[in-house]
Amino acid sequence: MLIIGLTGSIATGKTTVASILSSPPYSLPIIDADILARKVVEPGTAGYKAIVNYFGPSTPDLLLDDSSSSQGKSLNRPALGRRVFGDSEERKRDRQVLNGIIHPAVRWEVYKALIYHYVRGQWAIVLDVPLLFESGMDLICGTVIVVGVRDPAVQMARLRARNADLTAEDAENRIRSQGDVRMKAAQAEFRGTTTARGVVVWNDADKAELERAVKGAMASIEASSPRWWAWALLAAPPVGIGIAAWNLVVNFATQKGWEKKKQEKARL
Repeated sequence: MLIIGLTGSIATGKTTVASILSSPPYSLPIIDADILARKVVEPGTAGYKAIVNYFGPSTPDLLLDDSSSSQGKSLNRPALGRRVFGDSEERKRDRQVLNGIIHPAVRWEVYKALIYHYVRGQWAIVLDVPLLFESGMDLICGTVIVVGVRDPAVQMARLRARNADLTAEDAENRIRSQGDVRMKAAQAEFRGTTTARGVVVWNDADKAELERAVKGAMASIEASSPRWWAWALLAAPPVGIGIAAWNLVVNFATQKGWEKKKQEKARL
């Protein structure tokens, strides 16, 4: 089964691409990390309790004054966002704490979903993760699609149009917290555009243009990893496990190569 990692940055169009891929003619299952991240911090979960214990004492408005669950009050996500989005050392530290709570739980849910779709005989699934590279989840992906915009002003305008309550500072902090999408595009290209291990879909124009870009990306991916190959691996589990292990080794080596390239560039 081909795992297609889908990533980008906030307000670049990643959700729209996921919607396109989940609809005909592709009809691919989507494992959405954002949905799973909400699931693992619902009232009563271990993640919820950890967040309340750490952030609660210093964030008076962390919990909403509602009765939506018998397990406790819902998290006030905008209030939590104000604590973790930004470039200050305090916010970076708080973001690391939050990620340390959420990411392990999300990974476990992702692995369960992957097993479910594998045994159902899917030729490919889409793993939709905003911080795909940062979390290391790209290691298990056969290919990665990065949805990006070349003009930062386009990204800012889309975010503020979508979230009218955000100030310019809040919007900028959210964009920065997910990293430069052009750097993610460069990392995808470093994985290998000719082998379709890394594909960039630019979304600076309208939806029709985006759909054409997705069509071209999927044509390259399907040519590199045809459906019959996925079904052949499903029929021979030992071979499939071997291919998965080899893919992990290749991705790990590629990741190390990318990190070395960034370090060399930083020294210039």
